[in-house]
Amino acid sequence: MNKSPLHKIHSASGARLLPDGEARALLTYGDVPGEYAAASTGWVVLDETDRGALSVTGADASSFLHSLLANEVRNLPVGHSIPNLLLDPKGKVRFILELTRADENELRISTEAGEAALLSQALDMYLFSEDVVLAETTEQHAPITIAGPDAGERLTELCKEPLPEQGGARLSIDGIDVFASPAARAGLSAWTLDAGAEHAEALWSALVEAGARPIGRIALDSLRAEACVGQAGEDIDDTLYPQEARLETAFSLDKGCYIGQEVVAKIDTYGGLNKRLCLLKVDHDDPIPRGTRLFREDPDTGEWRDLGVSTTWAYSFAQDSGVVLAYIKRKHQEPGTTFRIADGPAQATLLESPEHDG
Repeated sequence: MNKSPLHKIHSASGARLLPDGEARALLTYGDVPGEYAAASTGWVVLDETDRGALSVTGADASSFLHSLLANEVRNLPVGHSIPNLLLDPKGKVRFILELTRADENELRISTEAGEAALLSQALDMYLFSEDVVLAETTEQHAPITIAGPDAGERLTELCKEPLPEQGGARLSIDGIDVFASPAARAGLSAWTLDAGAEHAEALWSALVEAGARPIGRIALDSLRAEACVGQAGEDIDDTLYPQEARLETAFSLDKGCYIGQEVVAKIDTYGGLNKRLCLLKVDHDDPIPRGTRLFREDPDTGEWRDLGVSTTWAYSFAQDSGVVLAYIKRKHQEPGTTFRIADGPAQATLLESPEHDG
């Protein structure tokens, strides 16, 4: 797994970090409520430099990826980025990625940490005589993301020029050449900035000096739980359909055929999802382990039915309590529905899940 080039900066600043080799290793700079408040009302900076990357080049690069990935590729304008998925033939999620068009014959893929080589192997299985070259570029990829309601305005001030109305652009921040692309994180508007690994420390320092508050995964998990945003590897795996994980912004129903498209289309047309990611408020603040089962009593038989499973626990500042993300079976997803947590007596009550772009 790609180690963050910002590890030394975090350590020197006294940040709490997970052991080497862990994804999303930055936990907090020591003030979780302050990090949460900055993201909600100002702007924050996230270390995403451990993500993996692929470059897909060649005359057939667009058509090749368009036939495989679940979201738009061929009509993606130069400089634009889009969330995307590689599904399996049964329509379930294999890889969650972000796709950017660098030029007519080059597309760049940003993957979850440690997944670039695996995605390259998966794509290579479909590569025959096409003019396409797959190359892992993880060592050069070092995205740093700013997020929050003030992120766009602060970025404009830093680069001293208007941001593009659509898509990404090459910008200069404190003399550093950066590719900036609009994004979304934990329900917040965001911009992802990539100056390459060799300039990551300088870019991070420039953003912090400009007032962006570093935020770790503890505060970020609180924000994304409140926004009902799943995290790959924690809430989302290869047993799920994209609609179950609320990944509607990462697939298209109009672009034509791709791997798993028929299943995705049938779910959209006929419904029938067995479960869906939901947000629940817990009646205490103690952490709930991933995989904890949620039960409801059948009013007819008096038996307790297993109707859900938790995937993420976080403390919610908005709810002033613990919350969980959990997959809840259909017919039991009405806000206000109460579940027993494991053997009880603790309970969790289903909240209205917000709609957002990611």
